[in-house]
Amino acid sequence: FGGKIGGADGRYPDEAGRYHLYVGNPCPWCHRARLVLALRSITNDEIGMTQLVDDPVKASRGGWIFSQTNRDPLGSTDLRELYDKLSPGFTGRCTAPLLVDLKTRKIVSNESSDIVRMLNSVHMGKKNSKERIELYPSELAKTIDETNAWVYELLNNGVYRCGFSTSQGAYDRASADVRQGLQKCEEILSKQPFLCGDRFTESDLMLLPTVLRFDGAYSPLFKAGGVHVRLRDYPALFAWLQRCWDMDGVRDTIDLADATSSYYRQ
Repeated sequence: FGGKIGGADGRYPDEAGRYHLYVGNPCPWCHRARLVLALRSITNDEIGMTQLVDDPVKASRGGWIFSQTNRDPLGSTDLRELYDKLSPGFTGRCTAPLLVDLKTRKIVSNESSDIVRMLNSVHMGKKNSKERIELYPSELAKTIDETNAWVYELLNNGVYRCGFSTSQGAYDRASADVRQGLQKCEEILSKQPFLCGDRFTESDLMLLPTVLRFDGAYSPLFKAGGVHVRLRDYPALFAWLQRCWDMDGVRDTIDLADATSSYYRQ
């Protein structure tokens, strides 16, 4: 979809109360978007949010439905119906996170990395948003982009390549990537508090959902990195996780027990 709030084309103005984000608790890609809202103190009045329920039996396509307690403001029963309303004729995967313009009833984006980047730059009509954390400072942009690339390849995607590999060779390669990624994190974080230096950035945000789910799902279920790999094997990475967990708002972005148990219900 490729839209951007506050973009040069003017399609999606940077204003409060206009946009709505749909997320699912178990999904690490959705978790990225929730983390941006929490860490940048973007309120529900500025960008609304609805939590989807993971139910592939009831969902017509895509696995996500709305519940009695988490209704769709546009009146849909599941995510496929919402996609059909906003983008008639759409035949792709009905995925979340999903960022929607309620005013024009258009999909802005369903790509988590794009949503993270654009929500980092929104002001929501406020002239001064300096109090909000800056996740992509210009002086670290190159480092963040490079870090994001290997975090995705080795860890974000690596754990899933382990879990869904269809041959021993594919699993071995993916598992080696996960171990390489964990070791790279360990080496970096043994020298500095965060991946790109002394401050929490977009790269830490991209890594956090994967690490939070590692011991509960990716390691025991996907055998990611090997049968007995656990976060306690990487003390600097584990200390980083605690540091991130203690940041204001982070704990409220996930029900960890529900998120990890969801992998076993598939």
